[in-house]
Amino acid sequence: MKFNKFNTDSLMNITSRPDLVFINGKGSWLQDNLGKWYLDFIQGWAVNSLGHCPPEIEKALISQSKKLINPSPAFYNLPAIELASRLVRTSCFDRVFFANSGAEANEGAIKLARKWGKINRRGAYKIITMTKSFHGRTLATMAASDKISLEKIFSPKVDGFIKGEINNLDSIVELIDSDTVAIMIEPIQGEAGVIPANKEFMQNLRKISNKYNLLLIVDEIQTGMARTGTMFAYEQSDIIPDIMTLGKGIGGGVPLAALLAREEICVFEQGDQGGTYNGNPLCTAVGIAIFDVLNTLSFMSSIKDRGNQLSKGLMNLSKKWNLQGERGTGLLRALILNSNDNALKIVEIARNIEPEGLLLNAPNKHSIRFMPALNIQEHIISLMLEKLDYAIKQSRNS
Repeated sequence: MKFNKFNTDSLMNITSRPDLVFINGKGSWLQDNLGKWYLDFIQGWAVNSLGHCPPEIEKALISQSKKLINPSPAFYNLPAIELASRLVRTSCFDRVFFANSGAEANEGAIKLARKWGKINRRGAYKIITMTKSFHGRTLATMAASDKISLEKIFSPKVDGFIKGEINNLDSIVELIDSDTVAIMIEPIQGEAGVIPANKEFMQNLRKISNKYNLLLIVDEIQTGMARTGTMFAYEQSDIIPDIMTLGKGIGGGVPLAALLAREEICVFEQGDQGGTYNGNPLCTAVGIAIFDVLNTLSFMSSIKDRGNQLSKGLMNLSKKWNLQGERGTGLLRALILNSNDNALKIVEIARNIEPEGLLLNAPNKHSIRFMPALNIQEHIISLMLEKLDYAIKQSRNS
């Protein structure tokens, strides 16, 4: 494909992209190669915790790049130790393994659970996940997910994943047998259109995990790192999981993820898990910078305030346009459309607004997902709501 002055033919065609190239970003804004600015409510799919190019990341990258970038995971490095210590102090977990992506962290969680099952449950290996879930694009995490289209393309799928329904405890219990080792759940199913697991369901998952000697794994790739108004979403259910995975927001834009587990679950032996770039000081130094901004009462309070503002604004639009309401927690939310509305059309219209576009995500045809920077300002949310109102109006009139 050739557009503007760029030839993109050398890139693999793995997703549908609009004909624009981003060259600059600042806070909640992105600029394309023609000079147009876009208000960004995708933020790399909930990745950019502090928006585009925040000074905290710039400072951490410059400072650490002058000291040490990658000594290899065969050696300790100071930023990895310090970030792991921060994560342990603020969670119910005891040990951390750093990875490069959420999918890699989830793959590690699956391996850890199966190793634990081999040692403690006579080889139990099955993991119960949820319909409409998404855990990544490796072969194992695709099998754990509920994306039938991908499953067929890359068959045969990895065995050992069975699907229950979120917020339906009976559907989980009936799947448990002697080969079951764990239950794996996203506290909020982002790719399904922002579907939260309710508190009672999460607490009951903990109870049945205890009853049947199963591990409870929370996939917090999207919900972790203050996205929902607490550092980790599991805290809002008053439970103690056995394993947690983090990604996206933990690195604020650099490739960083983490697998966390309680001490008695950490059965990996030397050589069981690894990765050339895992826990490198350049990325973990950024992780420290992000963590230290997020882990303050004032910042958490701001996320809750802006989340409430966004929720109220979306509900007002829902009433105005006779939509189906909104859902989510903190700054991970979705507007639910009617069956005759087309979310993809609204997203396209919003992007093409002049003079400044609006970037939104449609996880399916009837919902629009919002994942702004966690330090977003009140007037920016108000501006987004104005642009979204315009986009909905244009979609109805066209």
